[in-house]
Amino acid sequence: MRKAIFAFAVLALSAVSATAQTADSIVAKYIKTVGGMEKIQAVKALRRTGKIIAGGGFEIPLVEENKRPNLVRQDITIQGLIGSNAYDGKTGWKIAPWQGKKDAETMGEAELKSIVDSSDFDGPLVNYKQKGNRVEYVGMDEVEGTDTLKLKVTMASGEVQYFYLDTDYYVPIKIATKRVIRGAEVEIETVLGDYKEVDGWYIPHSVEVGAKGSQFKQKIAYEKIEANLPIDERRFSMPTVVKKP
Repeated sequence: MRKAIFAFAVLALSAVSATAQTADSIVAKYIKTVGGMEKIQAVKALRRTGKIIAGGGFEIPLVEENKRPNLVRQDITIQGLIGSNAYDGKTGWKIAPWQGKKDAETMGEAELKSIVDSSDFDGPLVNYKQKGNRVEYVGMDEVEGTDTLKLKVTMASGEVQYFYLDTDYYVPIKIATKRVIRGAEVEIETVLGDYKEVDGWYIPHSVEVGAKGSQFKQKIAYEKIEANLPIDERRFSMPTVVKKP
């Protein structure tokens, strides 16, 4: 009888504990776990060097650069040709030489949404109120057998993302985003892992992205992430196309 009462009490306490969680308390624990606001904001620029691991073990070298407040550039190399995706805070642009396009061109709507997400230096949870985002705690959920805290993040743009945070360390291990691609709604899953310290800030070094339920997912493995390197802001600006007479 006592064992049954004890077990019931444990379950009740667990339920109360889960209910007591709030979006703000979860976000605060997340920020503390990854280094604290002071350490995060002390990082003004990041350069991530790694590779994209595609189907069949095909590897594509990748260099991604971010600079505050919302600048990003991604360079990939395929068969000796370097292509770029970038955002300068206003315009998203790309260069895709393997498609026979050597000049920079502006991005389409779907590509622009993706690059704007990448330009958010700290991610949507840090200083979310100042960014115009809304965060709600919607309860517990399970990700591949792991209990997680589920946050609904409504971006200032109106897009909704779901963050699944590990209950031990309060760091995101999965993000789910619904997007309309070529007229159809697709749920994109981003799996995060291998958190390592970079100048006092713990940043994921492993990222896997793909449509929900798809076997064809793209993994990014960062071999090195460097902080506060001098990065010229002109690298993020769209190159001017000089037309020959």
